[in-house]
This record gives sequence, structure tokens and C-alpha cells, in this order.
Amino acid sequence: MVTGASRGIGRGLVDALAAAGATVALTARSQDEADAIAEEVITEGGRASGHVMDVSDVSSISTAFDKIMQQHGRIDVLVANAGLGANHPAIDVTEADWDDMMDVNAKGLFFTAQAAGKVMLAQGSGRIVAISSQASLVGIRDHAVYCASKGAANQLVRVLALEWGSLGVTVNAVAPTFIYTPGTAERLDDPEYRRGVIERIPMGTVGTIADVAGAVIYLASDEAALVNGVILPVDGGWTAQ
Repeated sequence: MVTGASRGIGRGLVDALAAAGATVALTARSQDEADAIAEEVITEGGRASGHVMDVSDVSSISTAFDKIMQQHGRIDVLVANAGLGANHPAIDVTEADWDDMMDVNAKGLFFTAQAAGKVMLAQGSGRIVAISSQASLVGIRDHAVYCASKGAANQLVRVLALEWGSLGVTVNAVAPTFIYTPGTAERLDDPEYRRGVIERIPMGTVGTIADVAGAVIYLASDEAALVNGVILPVDGGWTAQ
């Protein structure tokens, strides 16, 4: 199961997981979007189904999980990718800015993971992989609310790992640096902005969706059976400084 699958990293993860052999239940905020993506995966030889889910709405989460279970009978992996990002100087942040981001990045993650946990604990096995951010590990100017929301996501991952690890369900997160996607292209295609980013990454390059997908597939695999409660940076060394 991949949430927030309609664009960017989520869309790329759907393709990568399908190519790795998974049957992907993908979610988006409209049925038409979800169905179109699932059809693209099927056309490419993969297995997928599309479902509506708004992670800021707990009833929407419950409905989506019910439908996925009715169709597929089990959920082995949750990739909790749905997230909201925005740039706000701290002095300008409004209550609505705070609430919108926390509703998706913290509340949405928790209740999506909780719904998956109920299924996986009953199965006696499962993998939950949250998409966090390097902004959960270091401060980034103009991202006070985003950093706070992703820091909350990391702490949720750690607590769920403690509670569920002994019951067969591992919970981890991937924390990417700036990833080149259609959504970040406008900023990263600006030479000055890109230069400022590259100067912070020791490997001298921004990331790709494939970089994130490799980490997600590892954490979802049998090879990561003893990995639990880990926040895995995919950041070219940004947070090592």
C-alpha cells in the first residue's frame, strides 16, 4: 500500500514497487486519479488497484483500508508517503499553516499507521515505511512547521517500532534530501537555488526518486527483518555535517 501516490515520490514508488513484484494498492485523493495510475501500472505489466484516501480525514483512512482488505485480503507493506510541504518564514506562519501540515504529516501518518498496524498485528507480520525528511533531523530555514511535523513523524516511528516490533511488525522511515521531481523542479532548476542545495550535500548532487525507492524496497524486504525503529537518511551526507 502506497499513500500519496498521485505525484512526485509517491508516484515513483508505485512504479518501483510494482517492478519489484509487489501488488500495489495505491491511494490518491480522487478515484479518477487513483484508477488512472493503477491502469498505467497494469499496462506496464504490474499489478495494482486504486483507492481514494485523504490522510487528514480519519474516516477516509478507515474506508480505504476496508476496501483494500476486501479486495486483497491482506496488507504486507505500508509506505506512508502522503505528505505536505511548504516554505514559510517562521514569523509569517499562521494557525492554518500549522494545522494543515500537522494534519497530514503527523496526524495523517499516525492514523494511517494505526490502521495498517491493526491489519498487520492480526496477520502477525508487516512492514511500515514512513517517508520522513532530512528536515526531521536538522533545522532548515523557512521550514519551521515542516521540520516540526517530520520530527513528530520520526518519534511516531520510534514508538510504534517499540510497541509492534516483537509482534512481527517493523516500523522504519526514510529521510530523503532534496529529490528532483516535477514538484521540486521549479526550485531545483534555478541555478542559484540548486547551488545552495548542492553546497550542503557532500556527494554534490540532489537525489532521485530511484534513490528513495531503493531504501524503501530494502526496508520492505526480508533482508531488513532485524531493522526496526530506524530513520534512514538518503541525503548524500547532508545530515552527517
